[in-house]
Amino acid sequence: MARIEVEGGGGFDCPPGETVLRSALRAGLGFPYACNVGSCGNCRFELRDGAVTQKRSAPPAWSERDRKKSRWLGCQAVPAGDCRIRVRLDPKAAPALRPEQRAARLTEIIPLTHDMSEFAFSLQGRDAFLPGQYALLDLGLEFARPYSMCNLPGSGEWRFQVKRVPEGAATKALFEATKPGALVSLDGPYGHGYLREDAPRDLVLVAGGSGLAPMVSIARAASASPALGTRRIDFFYGARTPSDVCGESFLRPLQGFGGSGYGISPPSPRPRRTGRVKPVMFTTLCGARWAKDCGSARSTSPAHRPWPRLCR
Repeated sequence: MARIEVEGGGGFDCPPGETVLRSALRAGLGFPYACNVGSCGNCRFELRDGAVTQKRSAPPAWSERDRKKSRWLGCQAVPAGDCRIRVRLDPKAAPALRPEQRAARLTEIIPLTHDMSEFAFSLQGRDAFLPGQYALLDLGLEFARPYSMCNLPGSGEWRFQVKRVPEGAATKALFEATKPGALVSLDGPYGHGYLREDAPRDLVLVAGGSGLAPMVSIARAASASPALGTRRIDFFYGARTPSDVCGESFLRPLQGFGGSGYGISPPSPRPRRTGRVKPVMFTTLCGARWAKDCGSARSTSPAHRPWPRLCR
């Protein structure tokens, strides 16, 4: 087992095959990160001594300049032995729940649209997570993929709403090769974008594609929380075509759906408008809100994309 020493004090153990970032988070340290798959660069650190390899051969957030300056991505770097690194640890980045690896069995697949399904996995281990967080799903590819849970903890399972990506290796493996009964590895929970019940503001939830999952989890938790009983929830979902629209069936059972003031109202009977989701959203809303959006920029921004407003 490698020992990682952090300049300025502190250190942690890193088991064989484990990344620097995930080992740090399992130790409870505030190692900065966001995506966990090499796309954002938030987990970049400087290697002062030792050697590492990377899980992804060419992670998007890692450049030739980084390599020359001995800067590596914590979410991709696997130490070859003991290392000394320089990174600015942030107490705010310390995990509220320390992530764990556990085996999981696929128990159910529910089609949602023509290219989107909900996958239910029964866990062998804790099912704790905070609404809005994600897990890393290992499908035997070059690197694990992040998907957010759409359910609430306490059921012994994690559920993911996944949109199939054309030519996507992970969604191809998930939709075509992973059948009920299959065993996979899940690692989590991860992510800082989870519901804060102590925030004294209403909620605006914006999603597109697979980003629907964390918003559904947050909406479910907020609706069931006594602390948020007076909060208003506005939910927007951006889609390319009417056949891509889904979500109302998850929201309708929530307390307050269709009510006035606090709660969730059914979609307008008028034809759904097209355009940028966020500008229309801001013109529709009034007052300050606690806002979180999740989904691709293509589904939540471009002017030519239809945006169905699922509830208000």
